[in-house]
Amino acid sequence: MVDIAARVYNHKWQIDPIIRSLIDTDFYKLLMCQSVFRNRPQTEVVFSLINRSNHIPLAKLIDECELREQLDHIRSLSLSRGESTWLRGNMFYGKRQMFRSDFMEWFENLRLPPYHLERKGDQYELTFEGKWHEVMLWEIPALAVLMELRSRAVLNDMRRFELQVLYARAMTRVWEKIEQLRDIDGLGIADFGTRRRHSFLWQDWCVQAMIEGLGSAFSGTSNCLIAMRREVEAIGTNAHELPMVYSALADTDAELAQAPYDVLRDWHDEHDGNLRIILPDTYGTQGFLDRAPDWLAGWTGIRVDSGDPAAAAETAINWWKSRGEDPREKRVIFSDGLDVDKIRELHGQFAGRTNISFGWGTLLTNDFRGLVPDDALAPFSLVCKAVAANGRPTVKLSDNPEKAMGPADEIERYKRVFGVGAQPAIEVIV
Repeated sequence: MVDIAARVYNHKWQIDPIIRSLIDTDFYKLLMCQSVFRNRPQTEVVFSLINRSNHIPLAKLIDECELREQLDHIRSLSLSRGESTWLRGNMFYGKRQMFRSDFMEWFENLRLPPYHLERKGDQYELTFEGKWHEVMLWEIPALAVLMELRSRAVLNDMRRFELQVLYARAMTRVWEKIEQLRDIDGLGIADFGTRRRHSFLWQDWCVQAMIEGLGSAFSGTSNCLIAMRREVEAIGTNAHELPMVYSALADTDAELAQAPYDVLRDWHDEHDGNLRIILPDTYGTQGFLDRAPDWLAGWTGIRVDSGDPAAAAETAINWWKSRGEDPREKRVIFSDGLDVDKIRELHGQFAGRTNISFGWGTLLTNDFRGLVPDDALAPFSLVCKAVAANGRPTVKLSDNPEKAMGPADEIERYKRVFGVGAQPAIEVIV
């Protein structure tokens, strides 16, 4: 096991780059990339960094030259032979050859496209432009780089024993959380913490702790590199990016209203079983389900990623019942801002009523709250989103207006088209 504190103390970026591999990313990103490669290969997109926690002055904390070094290093990466063999030959979700040969041939020759970085006051403007299936692979590594560089900036002046004590306390915190989850009968939980992790080494340590502490209750990790190295399941399906871009490409209000279902029709043609998970909240869960075609009710489950998680699960259960489906045979995956208390609460509320599982993210892999002065390592909300497609702005509404993004006039148009009324605001922690 790596001595993380010693590694941080002796840190030199040349021997410890933040991103070590193109598969140091979330599994759903690769699944979506293959879908885009197949269905929308000519779409041009722009991804942009968005710091929702603008009280964190990233440009003051992170040296621009160091950030560029890290980003340039990512552009030098390509798949290794072992990584390619794993993707081509491993079994994912019970299926071999999940990734088609034409996609793999393209991926094996990929170098990520250029980036644009500019300082704007105390923040960085970081954007990526180009073909959708190429640019989208910047999202996760860009976020991981910025999160870890922020951590390094805070840790830089700490001495050896300070670092040893800090990581000992953080490890104790993670282990105590794991101990609080052990007695939950039928628990199923995965690591979803790549994008806003404290560091790669820390995420890897957290996964090892989950493996030892939770045994079969730990279902795997979203991080492909860690899944490969630790021989656990790679977990993930799809994300808001797909309906956001499909919707931006719509020419009329009628096509816009249909776009989120077009996404899932393409997905339906490619995947089955536990990969048929609906993410219904991009433009409001209730309206999405009310207008959903009957064939979607036959899908395996839904993922809850914004708003009140219990309310969203109740909405899904009622929808399945209204479509003649048995909720006890369906799956609800909770994945928004989870920590131990919320996991226990939701499990107690829905166990037996539907199959539930949890994607535990930032508060697993980056919970250093209260461990350094001024709470300078507290997690914060940083995202990298598709903001334009073929020159048109993208929009996300979600079930929480605090997570809405896009031009104000387009947000109002989308609310009208998708019938989204007043929504309760919920504080965005991560």
